Amino acid sequence: MTTLHKFGWIGLAILCAIAFGHVVGFLNPHEKVNGLWLVVAASCFYVLAYRFYGRFLARRVMELDDSRRTPAYRLEDGTNFYPANKYILFGHHFAAIAGAGPLLGPVLASQFGFLPGFLWIVIGAVLAGAVQDFIILVASMRRNGRSLPEIAHAELGPITGLATAVAVLFIVVVALAGLGLAVVNALYDNAWGTFTIVMTIPIAFVMGLYLQNFRPGQVGEMTVIGLVLLVAAIIFGRTVAQSDWAEWFLWDRTTLTWCLAAYGFLASVLPVWILLVPRDYLSTFMKLGVIGLLGVGVIVMAPTIEMPRTTEFISGNGPIIPGTLFPFLFITIACGAISGFHSLVSSGTTPKLISHESQAIVGYGAMLLESFVGVIALIAACLLVPGDYFAINTHLSFEMLETMGFPTAHIEELSNMVEVDVSGRPGGAVSLAVGMASIFSGLPGMSGLMAYWYQFALLFEALFILTTIDAGTRVARYLVQELGGRAYAPLKHINWWPGVLGTSLFVVGAWGYLIGTGSIATIWPMFGAANQLLGMLALCIATTVLIKMNKI
Repeated sequence: MTTLHKFGWIGLAILCAIAFGHVVGFLNPHEKVNGLWLVVAASCFYVLAYRFYGRFLARRVMELDDSRRTPAYRLEDGTNFYPANKYILFGHHFAAIAGAGPLLGPVLASQFGFLPGFLWIVIGAVLAGAVQDFIILVASMRRNGRSLPEIAHAELGPITGLATAVAVLFIVVVALAGLGLAVVNALYDNAWGTFTIVMTIPIAFVMGLYLQNFRPGQVGEMTVIGLVLLVAAIIFGRTVAQSDWAEWFLWDRTTLTWCLAAYGFLASVLPVWILLVPRDYLSTFMKLGVIGLLGVGVIVMAPTIEMPRTTEFISGNGPIIPGTLFPFLFITIACGAISGFHSLVSSGTTPKLISHESQAIVGYGAMLLESFVGVIALIAACLLVPGDYFAINTHLSFEMLETMGFPTAHIEELSNMVEVDVSGRPGGAVSLAVGMASIFSGLPGMSGLMAYWYQFALLFEALFILTTIDAGTRVARYLVQELGGRAYAPLKHINWWPGVLGTSLFVVGAWGYLIGTGSIATIWPMFGAANQLLGMLALCIATTVLIKMNKI
């Protein structure tokens, strides 16, 4: 490292410290915080962590070596094991792990104030979440793409392995139900969003077939084709919603649940290159584009954070989350800082796609990027006046909120601007969409388009979640085949078609049933608690792997 580089990194560290000083209140403690400081603090911290801590883990701890052949080459079958381009690998992994958690969790946790959530999202991701994802990914890659329960069986014994497999399967099904329910609620009676989401499936087919059969290796061409078709689907979706065709895409909850289950089944049984990988890759462009645009919006607008650093609800009895800061902050934020679900992707589809060991650092970097998504979601929620935030996320009357010390300020104006009554819509999705729309409409040339951006934000949230459902269903299918293989040996073979079809039907039937019979109020707390428990289990397994490598 040259002297100039050293001074550059030192300058970045100083800027990071100054930004954190503003965020936590050491600097200008009596003034409201500008959202720009949150973006600067998080961005600098992530860059420093990736450059120094991530490189340390890759070189000194896991000792990544490109001379080792990965299972994507050694076990290549064109269906589950497939050496992917590094950019496509990143697109798949990020899309698979980045679901509803980093979007909705930080929004709901804003009830406690913006500071607890911000600190946990940023520090927790760097020191826990990204470390877990990376170590489990490398451990699986070096064990022929084995799942987390299989690694537990090998490292901790058969009883622990079996218990892990059963627990993981339950957690995955609950997680997929929670994510699927969010999609159903977002697309219910929404022709524009439903049309666009449906069109991403044939677009993925076109991309997969183009790269596999017509122009192998031409990732750039495939990317351009996919992006053009996606933008066309988004634009044309509004035309569809305003035409006679709209009735074909105005689906009720039951229809959406059945269609979602059918999609999960297809994504689970088809070769990864034809649907799952290209669709995730395509979705990643939209995700990164929107998050990048939101970041630019925060920089341009420099919005003031209206939510205080902490609220009285850290001790409990909050109108959104009734529990205390500990442990409900961690349960609510879920995937934004550390996610047990990520360990399933890191030991599921991703290790089967890595072509060179050095690419495994995607496990660390993708988690940092997802954490940044959580920070942006937090900012979008906290730029709302607290009274408006609580009016959207609860069913409390405006009078009750005023007696609690949180009077509404712009709730009626916001409803008029997005052309939808946004009050009394709990769950986090609507308040996030309102916040995102406020940021987008504040960009140059975007004034007067808040209703458009509100609908686009809801569409973005649904697309964010669906990419986790397809990879998660496939991972759950692997787990069921592994468990069933203990009783009936042919099920262990992940390419045995009777087993593939039967286990896929079982998985989508399980989470589809929960979607049809549950609600956000019951499923999300189950998902959050189970997700953190699985994260604890994954960290224990990762620690065992490091001990056996003589790294601890």
